[in-house]
Amino acid sequence: MTFIWPWLADRNSRTVGAMNQPLSLSPDRTPPQAIFAASAVFHYLGPAFAVMLFAQVAPLGVAWLRIASAAAIFALWRRPWVYWRTLAAADRLTVVALGAVLAAMNALFYLAIARLPLATVGAIEFVGPIGLAALGARSGRNLAALLLAAAGVYALTQLRLEGAMLGYAFAFGNCALFVLYIVLGHRISGPGGLDRLAAAMLVAAVIALPVGFPDARVALVDPLLLAAAVGVGVSSSVIPYVADQLAMARLPRASFALMLSILPAMAALIGFLALRQTPGWRELVGIALVMLGVALHRPARA
Repeated sequence: MTFIWPWLADRNSRTVGAMNQPLSLSPDRTPPQAIFAASAVFHYLGPAFAVMLFAQVAPLGVAWLRIASAAAIFALWRRPWVYWRTLAAADRLTVVALGAVLAAMNALFYLAIARLPLATVGAIEFVGPIGLAALGARSGRNLAALLLAAAGVYALTQLRLEGAMLGYAFAFGNCALFVLYIVLGHRISGPGGLDRLAAAMLVAAVIALPVGFPDARVALVDPLLLAAAVGVGVSSSVIPYVADQLAMARLPRASFALMLSILPAMAALIGFLALRQTPGWRELVGIALVMLGVALHRPARA
């Protein structure tokens, strides 16, 4: 009993101490997979709302409104110009490069979803990241997951080039830029990552201004259209990009890239719920294969 009582007293003191600690919901305590799941939902929820705006605002105008509204929110939140002064020349170059990628990627993505179903564009968008994930596949389990995800993406894509050549060209251009976004996003992740992201969004708003502002002017004089555009920016560029930074800082690049295989399935689901784009049996098979690949994959140890 003399050996048990001190142990009980010590355990009780630890329990009481833990109960007195404030409940923490900090990003460091949240699993990166949960953060990524939130990013995946908003990654295509915003574009689904954007498609509804295309009837009154051209795709390039919606793209610029998305970027500009996100840049304004980041500017008020992070004040990136203060952080910019502390960056080395190489870091500034990375931020500018990321801003250019964000501007072009958003423009091509919106031009693509104006011509193709959201699920198809989402599947093509993943072709590049799956190649990036292959570079980091170091186990048989991850290789099998990669093959399953690739088969699912192939089933989802259904490359029927006759009839929408331009749409597919925009989609594959967006795919290439999405790979650059992952690479550059990982370079800026970590301490100060959100400040670098905020600076990159300001750069993107300036770069996209000449091509997007002429089509966006109609929304600037209509409060309802402007509010809808700001909503698209928050749900498309603020929430998912912040979630991506939090996940990228805690996951290896190959693991993050392979987890992106959930995005085609999410695109198909949101396309069905928000835009009434009903998937066929081939799309459903593709979604199942993609989900199996995600379930089989295991992140590499740091």
